[in-house]
Amino acid sequence: MARVFLLALLGALLGFAQKPSEVPPPPEKPTAEAPIAEPEEEDVSEKPKTYEFNPIQAEKEVKVGRYYLKKGSLKAARGRFYDASQYNPQSPEAFLGLGEVCEKLKDKKGAKEAYQKYLELDPGAKNAAEIRKRIEKLG
Repeated sequence: MARVFLLALLGALLGFAQKPSEVPPPPEKPTAEAPIAEPEEEDVSEKPKTYEFNPIQAEKEVKVGRYYLKKGSLKAARGRFYDASQYNPQSPEAFLGLGEVCEKLKDKKGAKEAYQKYLELDPGAKNAAEIRKRIEKLG
């Protein structure tokens, strides 16, 4: 038994004592003649965003939109509420948020349209009277 152990130990030591396998040389640094190619930037305008009906994603977008609205990032909030309205065109919360943000961004037309869509989707809302006043105020 001890012989087997000593032979195994000797074999392992000889395996480590062998010359290490050759390591490939490091890649050459680019020279002035061969500049590094920059990756192309994505052009978001080339690929229009597609929206499939997804009420769960719409709800998430509304929550993130509310967060951005609370933090004062109005353009980011508008984008999130818009996305929510596209993922679920029957979401009154999305249109209410979009109306609030557009109103704060001085986009009277956008705010008015969003508020009207909100009232169309939820005519019996608790704040319906307030929203109607806002629509009148927007002209």
